[in-house]
Amino acid sequence: MKNSIMHQSASRFSADHGWLKSAQTFSFHGNYDPDRIQFGALRVLNDDTVNGGKGFGRHPHDNMEIISIPLEGTLEHQDSMGNIAVIRPGEIQAMSAGTGIYHTEFNKNENEPVTFLQIWLYPDKLNVAPRYDQQSYSDGDRHNRFLQILSPDSDDEGVWINQNAWFHLGDFDGGAVTDYNLKVAGNGLYVFVISGDVEVNGQLLNTRDGYGIWPESPVSFRAVSDASLLIMEVPEKW
Repeated sequence: MKNSIMHQSASRFSADHGWLKSAQTFSFHGNYDPDRIQFGALRVLNDDTVNGGKGFGRHPHDNMEIISIPLEGTLEHQDSMGNIAVIRPGEIQAMSAGTGIYHTEFNKNENEPVTFLQIWLYPDKLNVAPRYDQQSYSDGDRHNRFLQILSPDSDDEGVWINQNAWFHLGDFDGGAVTDYNLKVAGNGLYVFVISGDVEVNGQLLNTRDGYGIWPESPVSFRAVSDASLLIMEVPEKW
């Protein structure tokens, strides 16, 4: 197992369906690379932009933890459990597909695009009852610090999923420094740069770059410019 892997923004797979433009960090649908399937339990990291009023029609999922994080615009969700919800920047949505679920995702705004991160994780339990969760957070809570937005514990901060994983968001001023300590020894950490430039253990990352590491000590971050980051701690095996 490598100690780290770099996925530069320009190396991502791309798909252009007219109404949807998708940059895909890992193999997805028709885009396939056997060396780029997943990072531990992290299976999908898609950077999707959907035109006004367009979206993903009714389709099924099972035995997958599916997370959506809007970056710009407004996304509407409907599912076979009867949930109808709208998520915006400053919110996170998590869906445990479990034994099976159908859902749709559409741009709520007819006139402006929506950009969001679509993330899939393999679950640590199969065939659970499907469930939906959505929470909001304040931008100020992640200024020059990492704010937890997802965990495996329903009593912890953020939404919860069926996997030993933790997600954090952070907005850092240029020059800011911080560390991240793994929740579980042996887990990996995948860093996705939403915007800006940052050094992670001395490795320079730029906007929309991804960097996966299996650290043995705290991970150091230094914002080279103003930067917004999503970090995902995931297990190698489950």
